[in-house]
Amino acid sequence: MTDGTDPAPDLLARPGGPALAYRRAAGEAPGVVFLGGFMSDMTGEKASALDAFCRRQGRAFLRFDYRGHGASGGRFEEAVISDWLADTLAVLDRLTAGPQVLVGSSMGGWLMLLAALARPERVHALIGIAPAADFVRRMEAALTADQRRALDGQGFFLRPSEYGDGPYTITKALIEDGKRHCLLDGRIPVSRPVRLLHGMRDDAVPWRDSLRLADCLESEDVRTVFVKDGDHRLSRPADLALLAAVLEGLLRPPTTGQ
Repeated sequence: MTDGTDPAPDLLARPGGPALAYRRAAGEAPGVVFLGGFMSDMTGEKASALDAFCRRQGRAFLRFDYRGHGASGGRFEEAVISDWLADTLAVLDRLTAGPQVLVGSSMGGWLMLLAALARPERVHALIGIAPAADFVRRMEAALTADQRRALDGQGFFLRPSEYGDGPYTITKALIEDGKRHCLLDGRIPVSRPVRLLHGMRDDAVPWRDSLRLADCLESEDVRTVFVKDGDHRLSRPADLALLAAVLEGLLRPPTTGQ
């Protein structure tokens, strides 16, 4: 008998880096990889809904926790965007095969784009859910005087969480490293299909950021979908149904016309 809880996730051991927790389902290619948000983990509604969808479809699926997140090793306050990108590339390289649809939520939408630039041959398509590209710039611009003094004096400050699971430790290293990965100042050489989903009541990432991102992408196959009453998480049943429909459309074989 079991107690009804999920089994422990698998761990990807890496020399010189913390082990990364992941859950993987075997299936057909193109596979699907979910990239979570800042201080999120792979147990959330979107990751679970995508897991269920892919299992029904017989589609390969992978979800994982970045270092310092969820069940993975490492300390959150010691990691920066470069580290979380390295984690993303490690699971993509070692735990998947063939083309993948990368589904990135919030910060995961930024990492999804960076991973697509680093591994273009591995990308079938991209889905960004309230993609938070370049979010460190917005974070820096919103610093209060006290937060700026703390950042300059001790190298970090504590930021309250909008979702009651904080506060977060925001380091100067995170902001400075993140600025080296910013994408929205010019063209983004991603040529694969991209879908951007964004709630218009998002109080964390302005929905107009998805318009700016769409304009920066070189791909001609970019579509934005705005949910007028949607929040940042887009995790309601209707939101998850929309995500599944968008993913199904990207996985459907192209039709041939006459």
